[in-house]
Amino acid sequence: MSLLARIREDIHSVKERDPAARTALEVLLCYPGLWAVWIHRISHALWGARLRLLARLSSQFGRFLTGVDIHPGAQIGRRLLIDHATGVVIGETAVVGDDVTMYQGVTLGGTGKQRGKRHPTVCDCVFIGNNANLLGNITIGENSRIGAGSVVLTDVPPNSTVVGVPAHIVYRNGERVLITDPHEIKDPLSDALIALSARVDELEDRLGSQDHRTEPFANEEAERAAYREELERMRAYVSMGEGI
Repeated sequence: MSLLARIREDIHSVKERDPAARTALEVLLCYPGLWAVWIHRISHALWGARLRLLARLSSQFGRFLTGVDIHPGAQIGRRLLIDHATGVVIGETAVVGDDVTMYQGVTLGGTGKQRGKRHPTVCDCVFIGNNANLLGNITIGENSRIGAGSVVLTDVPPNSTVVGVPAHIVYRNGERVLITDPHEIKDPLSDALIALSARVDELEDRLGSQDHRTEPFANEEAERAAYREELERMRAYVSMGEGI
């Protein structure tokens, strides 16, 4: 595909996915996320040609101009939409597929100083909400959605929606995923939730045993109430002056 055809494709993709985009000229002049993608293609080509310093200088220029920091080594697919652009960071070994949408503040980062593949792989047609953090050598499956503010540390299956810190699956293949075990959340408060759940079970058991011990007294009280009702029913009331 020629350079001009690729530019037209990118502009058309933005117009399709962003209702705020009205004309091709507006997209061309007012979408820094698109500029960032185009600048990255230049820096990535320089990186592939082993002109590493020029590639880094090119990416730094793109960062200054757009607020998007994409490492020249990152592999970016076609029709990437970075909406609002500001604060997006994509690491060196990140891989982004086709038709991916990400909003401001998204980070595709690492978790340490290890070498090799250390950044996420985002498959085709993934939506990433604002300020989401995808960290480490993980894979986000096709057609998945990452909720705003989520911190994703493990692989996400295709056709899934994840939210939370750390992120957990709430929808898969269009069906709600119900979490019944606190261990599945992997939240820092999971241990407290587990302890609280165990305490509630213990109290319910104790309450049940107390109900069993007080059952004879409850039966005796019921018998007394029935006896009183019987006395009231059998009692004959005669008013003064009746029959006079």
